[in-house]
Amino acid sequence: MQNPFRCILPRPLVTLWGLLALSLALTFPSPSSAQERLPYQNARLPVEERVRDLLGRMTLDEKTAQLQSRWHNLDYVKDKKQFFENDHGEFVPGDAEIALREGVGEVSVPSEKRGPREMAEFTNTVQSWVMHHTRLGIPVLFHDECLHGHLAPRGTNYPVPMALASTWDLKLVSNVFSSVASEVRARGAQQCLSPVLDLARDPRWGRTEETYGEDPFLVSRMGVAAIHGLQGDGPGIGRSHVLATAKHFAVHGQPEGGTNMGPGNYSERVIRESFLKPFESAVREGKVQSVMASYNEIDGIPSHANQHLLTDILRNEWMFNGIVVSDYFGVTFLNSLHHVAASDADAAKQALVAGVDLELPFGDAYASLAELVRQNTIPETLIDRSVTRILREKFLLGLFDDPYVNPDFAENSTNSKAAQELALKAAHEAIILLKNGNSLLPIDKAKYKRIAVIGPNAADVHLGTYSDDPGRGVSILQGIRDKVGSAIVVTYAEGCRITESRPDWNANEVVPANSELDQKRIKQAIDVSSRADVVVLVLGENEQTSRESGPGHPGDRDNLDLIGRQEDLFKAIRHTGKPIIVILLHGRPNSINYLAENADAILDGWYLGQEGGTAMADVLFGDYNPGGKLPITVPRSVGQLPDYYYQKPSAKRGSYLFTKTDPLFVFGYGLSYSTFKYSDPAVSPQKIGYSQHAQLRVGVTNTGTRSGDEVVQLYIHHVVSSVTQPIKELRGFERVNLQPGERKTVEFEITPEMLSLLDKNMKQTIEPGRVELMVGGNSADLLVVPLDVLDSDH
Repeated sequence: MQNPFRCILPRPLVTLWGLLALSLALTFPSPSSAQERLPYQNARLPVEERVRDLLGRMTLDEKTAQLQSRWHNLDYVKDKKQFFENDHGEFVPGDAEIALREGVGEVSVPSEKRGPREMAEFTNTVQSWVMHHTRLGIPVLFHDECLHGHLAPRGTNYPVPMALASTWDLKLVSNVFSSVASEVRARGAQQCLSPVLDLARDPRWGRTEETYGEDPFLVSRMGVAAIHGLQGDGPGIGRSHVLATAKHFAVHGQPEGGTNMGPGNYSERVIRESFLKPFESAVREGKVQSVMASYNEIDGIPSHANQHLLTDILRNEWMFNGIVVSDYFGVTFLNSLHHVAASDADAAKQALVAGVDLELPFGDAYASLAELVRQNTIPETLIDRSVTRILREKFLLGLFDDPYVNPDFAENSTNSKAAQELALKAAHEAIILLKNGNSLLPIDKAKYKRIAVIGPNAADVHLGTYSDDPGRGVSILQGIRDKVGSAIVVTYAEGCRITESRPDWNANEVVPANSELDQKRIKQAIDVSSRADVVVLVLGENEQTSRESGPGHPGDRDNLDLIGRQEDLFKAIRHTGKPIIVILLHGRPNSINYLAENADAILDGWYLGQEGGTAMADVLFGDYNPGGKLPITVPRSVGQLPDYYYQKPSAKRGSYLFTKTDPLFVFGYGLSYSTFKYSDPAVSPQKIGYSQHAQLRVGVTNTGTRSGDEVVQLYIHHVVSSVTQPIKELRGFERVNLQPGERKTVEFEITPEMLSLLDKNMKQTIEPGRVELMVGGNSADLLVVPLDVLDSDH
């Protein structure tokens, strides 16, 4: 069977790019077409041998070119000689003679403004030119953004990572990113800048939705699942997989003041116990092949210049053997933002010494590397070190042997029916039922014949940030209308706006909602609601109010209340006396105290992807029973921050003056249309040595009348330890489906790794003593079983 990804040149292509690629292939013979094949061109030789042979043939300029990237962006690129395409996205051979004459390590985001076929043909053209027109024919690595789908026109858009984490379904997450990888690779890119492994420990931070939540264990498991989906099983990376990139390394998710890029000044113990855990799992278990340095500083040292972080820990301690890439502009920020470098050339030296192999999104600071070597400012061995790593990845990807893709396959496979079904499944599993007063949900079609769908997030498709146009999408309003057809009258009113500006996550200006116009919108919503039997009120945030923040591009917040007049809208509709079902679409947890007390039902979806409206309608009308659980704590106010659940014993022992310290909704919380009973937890053996295992078993019974999913969660607590430990820490989970009346026994293996801690000397160890094993459906309602760890292995 013909490989669907392969594009055999000189296959005639119908576009200008394709004809150009063919012309170049015929005009400039590839080194691989020479009569005598060189060792690095021999696919039968081991990768390391091919790398050594090629490195030995490279000039200094060819080497430093591999440490740089290219990006056609008029707003940012200073040196326009790096461009090799015109403003219409067309490849320009004359410009390539200058921009690519020594080759290049990577080309950034080739998907911009290109559909599947156009991107495939563009990447083929670039590869053909480089392979046939440079001295050694070293292929290009293309990278794209893949936060929750390929950030490209028509790329399948899945729920955002926070929503994917709400599924607590590792197999699903792996399948999602396997699908993402296949779309990306089909178009000609081979690296995804994903997954984000930051811990969302301050939801004021606008990038909260990009994470898998607040918990080190949950983020670790989700990250490893995503990496396996993206990269495949290894050791090579097949034609339908890509390099995953674990980011942002490290301590990026709890910035000072909740503002993006803020310092992450925490102790080494806190950093190792929490922030580094997902990255260590990504390296040791996931075998991730790329890591991205973070923008922030730790203890006065920016991550892009942090040799202890990038070399001592990542490489020497964890044995990472892939490539370290900069975040966009991260190297030059050592000069312009952090002021630890006197010039961009100085920044390049610091970053290279620290362990940054490749500068993204274009060669700015790293363009000076060759001259730094010639000036004896840095040794060429540092260049060789990074070039070796980059070449190795290109060989593992098979690019030297076949760098081309099939444009027909890219066109026909993108956003396929199977991908759409997977996106719907992910959206189903992500939805969290936070409240269901008087069992209002699911909506009884026989009882309610007129439904008012109200709210600023009801009629538009909200995909979250790092999204392009998937070419399809279902809003909540459309999903409800499609579901009920003509059987129920569905009316709509906007009610108010979150922002007056349209929610374009790329646009800089954010215009607050107009008060006068909102009053008219609320009045119209009252009129529409008054004539309905039940109200579905869709609130939250939009892609402009929760996003990556930068100068002139705000996205962080200093409070967590609903923006604008959304609460006023809720109160006005409540006065009509109609039952109200609130749906939240947002990028961070919001402090919805009044809604939590007064809404009849609340569903949280974060951002559910292109099939979100269909999934939510299925939940509203009972065709799908929600089973998602919160991957992050929902605070009552910003004053409760930090509010992550794994607090130390001395934290929040009492109450704030006049208010509580407990959150609005706890980590791991989520209801169902079913009810579940936990029973008979038992551990065997009850006493273990420090290197022995135990098994915890617990019975879970569906005591309701509907089939449903429950996420069984395991936490541990050291009763006494040499250093303080959190009051509870997640150590295992399993999402199980139970029929009405069905009972299953869920088993967790208790391993030494689960019980280990960092002692006073910062050594990972297991201490004797009692450990409480806690199991249940959320982090608060838990059954406790004691386990004794002996001071010997017998």
